[in-house]
Amino acid sequence: MQEDKAQIPKQQKRRLPPWLRRPLPTGGSYQHTNEVLDSLGLQTICSNANCPNRGECWSRGTATVLILGNICTRNCKFCSVNSGRPEPPDKTEPSRLAQMAIQMKLKYLVITSVDRDDLPDGGAGHFRDCIDTVRQQCPDIKFEILVPDFRNCQTRAVEILRDALPFVFAHNVETVPSLYSIARAGGDYQQSLNLLKMAKENYNDIQTKSSIMLGLGETDDEVEQVLRGLRDVDCDRLTIGQYLKPSKDSLDVVEYITPAKFDFWKQKAIELGFSWVISGPFARSSYFAEQQNAV
Repeated sequence: MQEDKAQIPKQQKRRLPPWLRRPLPTGGSYQHTNEVLDSLGLQTICSNANCPNRGECWSRGTATVLILGNICTRNCKFCSVNSGRPEPPDKTEPSRLAQMAIQMKLKYLVITSVDRDDLPDGGAGHFRDCIDTVRQQCPDIKFEILVPDFRNCQTRAVEILRDALPFVFAHNVETVPSLYSIARAGGDYQQSLNLLKMAKENYNDIQTKSSIMLGLGETDDEVEQVLRGLRDVDCDRLTIGQYLKPSKDSLDVVEYITPAKFDFWKQKAIELGFSWVISGPFARSSYFAEQQNAV
């Protein structure tokens, strides 16, 4: 079934349905966000992953910062972030993040990173340093960290990040297990679940969060099994969104999921016990992350 879907003619895939069309970004808040990020030399996943929500989020004065450079040690086919050999962590980055938080008057900051399999701690120490430095300058700010899977150092990374609590701990499973070899070859589904479980068990009173993309050829049964798997490790928050091809070298879209089907998955997630759910064509891991209630 998945192989048949993958053979959909390219001209069909290029034709976006009406619910996936968005206006170009404009407005003073968008420009201000762009200028602050540019002046401080900060990267965002918004730009590096060609996120369709950049205009909306930047116009609201929010952005998801990308730390540890914009070169990833992996090459996932759903993602447009460059792959290769990254530079060492920039020791000035935490202070620049703090300046961004001050200039943008942030109350909620989402920090993510590329995969850094070249570092002994996977970059966990840099996450901690960024949070600590920003918190010193902005003591009332709240944090959400969207971390890689810390493939070879999960125990060490979880322990290092303990010093930066509190935060929402997010890690994305991205897709169903059967599609990992196609979309996320460097990842491991059970390893991702294990990281979310470890965070829940090691940190008191935190929310854990994950995200899945639809439209890569998954079946409904597979999606439901992923939702159940996330609840089995007590994952609290969930986003479900449409996969959109971010670059010419990325995987093609197999199917455009209707808004009604996203509503179906939202109700299913609520029934399974998720306390915070955003499900829709443009939903991404950090989309409206600052909202306290999303169900």
